[in-house]
Amino acid sequence: MQSRTTAPRTGRPRSAAADAAILEATRAALVELGWSKLTLGDVATRAGVAKTTLYRRWAGKNELVVDAVAVLFDELELPDRGSLAADIEGVVLQFAAILSRPEAKTALMAVVAESTRDEPLRERIRTSVVDRQKRLVLEGRARATARGELPPEPDPAAAARTVDLIFDVVAGTVVHRTLVSAEPADEEWVRSFTRVLLVGLTGAGADS
Repeated sequence: MQSRTTAPRTGRPRSAAADAAILEATRAALVELGWSKLTLGDVATRAGVAKTTLYRRWAGKNELVVDAVAVLFDELELPDRGSLAADIEGVVLQFAAILSRPEAKTALMAVVAESTRDEPLRERIRTSVVDRQKRLVLEGRARATARGELPPEPDPAAAARTVDLIFDVVAGTVVHRTLVSAEPADEEWVRSFTRVLLVGLTGAGADS
């Protein structure tokens, strides 16, 4: 008698299109409803998917909203514009443009406000948004070091602290300017900010 082996069952592959629709629907719902009224059921309806689809991907609202914010900042790229100053200006202008979008502004402020009462949410913001975007600082420092614009930093611990500090200065300043002060981060402001930042990085101001 022949024995039959059953092929292992595999789950349905995750759809990138469905993920994108869900995250876009989450941001739209936040703008319209706010954090307190947002539900996964409403997001599922807007995205045109079953509610169970959301729960297979995200444990709850906190995780979903953080991911909806995080993908926006994944759009950031560090342009190679020939100098450290020009590279910084390019990425800061991109960052400010993202923050000017209603869905980004509302979603970011909502998760940050909620995270003051929720330590796991704060940790998810750190890993999904902050740590992921530190790639821009690492890339920028490596490029500037290769050009001879910044000295190498051989101590890994000191280098990591420098990356953290640069990220905090850039992100904190731009978020405060655009979301707290509600002032534009236009090209003139970005040039001025970059000059100040370069004094700290190089000990000398950038050429005007």
